[in-house]
Amino acid sequence: MSDLQSGVAVTGTGVRSRPRAVLPALCLTQITSWGIVYYAFIVLNPAITADTGWSAGATTAAFSAALIVSAIAGIYVGRVLDHRGPRTVMTAGSVLGSLSLLVIAAAPNLAVFFAGWLLAGAAMAAILYQPAFAALTRWWAPDHIRALTIVTLAGGLASTVFAPLTAILADHMSWRATYVVLAGILAILTVPAHALALKAPWPPAPPSPPHVTGGHEQVVRSRAFWMLAVTFTLSAFAMYAVVIGLVPLLLERGYTTTEAAWALGLGGAGQTLGRTLYATLARHLGVTARTVTLIALGALTTAALATVAGPYALLVAVSVLAGVIRGNLTLLQATAVTDRWGTTHYGRLSGLLGAPAHAAAALAPFAGAVLAGPLGGYPALFALLAALSITAAVTAFGTRPGTARAADDLQGSSASASAARTPGRR
Repeated sequence: MSDLQSGVAVTGTGVRSRPRAVLPALCLTQITSWGIVYYAFIVLNPAITADTGWSAGATTAAFSAALIVSAIAGIYVGRVLDHRGPRTVMTAGSVLGSLSLLVIAAAPNLAVFFAGWLLAGAAMAAILYQPAFAALTRWWAPDHIRALTIVTLAGGLASTVFAPLTAILADHMSWRATYVVLAGILAILTVPAHALALKAPWPPAPPSPPHVTGGHEQVVRSRAFWMLAVTFTLSAFAMYAVVIGLVPLLLERGYTTTEAAWALGLGGAGQTLGRTLYATLARHLGVTARTVTLIALGALTTAALATVAGPYALLVAVSVLAGVIRGNLTLLQATAVTDRWGTTHYGRLSGLLGAPAHAAAALAPFAGAVLAGPLGGYPALFALLAALSITAAVTAFGTRPGTARAADDLQGSSASASAARTPGRR
């Protein structure tokens, strides 16, 4: 039986060669896709509202609708990924993403603008982290954490690269022309990268771990799966509301816009740092303990932001620490399915698991802004968000599936195997 047929895990030095072009290609396409389809809107929205007369609330609602569509479409995308692999999905997503930006650029009214963003939402489901994670998990497992870390580090550079580029373009042309140029960049960089780099044979799904019986249907019906969905949904809502609310929180406390922006930006640097630490954390903590610990630390940093008014340096330090936790949470969610139920149905299960969390993340900025007033300000909002995170940490105790210690044993064996193959990375 061939290695591909047996589904043996890919290693860089042993059992079979990984498709070499996949990792650099996905690093390139994640930077480009996040930078153009996601972050460019944040830069261009003031110009859009000024030129069209549409309210910022309406244009932002269109963007949020795209994120919700992405969450829903991700369920179907995950199912396709399990059976057919990422090449067709991600190539089609790149084409659709480019076309959707052209629709947005040409939109004569708000209805067409919304339609363009709904198309963009479907494209997001096919080109952002979920399909990239599925590809790396199948091709790299059980040493997938390193590959996932590299791709998320690249994805973290998306705003660094494309926010300034978008601003430069917008200084020299209209927002519509800027989106046309960005659509062209997206097509040129990501369509061939996905079509050519992801053409390696898609390995058959490996057998389910011994504690997983009855296929993905039983996993989806399990208490552990639902508790994990609740945990990630509460955590995602709190996390994204904190990110969006940090600047108004600091402004409310008398700091300048520049000071607030620096605190937010340095928090983003902390997020990148956090992703480099996740592999070490995974080697020392079982999956349940890791989930509880990271979410509880997130609650602690949110509570600190709610209660600490200064000095400024201390608030920046807390923002950086919160970013470190967010960076780890990205990889925690990327590995949640594999650590508990293996890689057999990764795409389908991660799509189902991520849908409510992604929807919560899309709604969090609006909900946070709406709640801040009745609660009496952003410190009270952050106290509420800390309480939500604590609730998520408590529900995380119920995310261990199957027999006792099954998930922790599965994760531990994978980490041990990875460490054995790569002793120099300890």
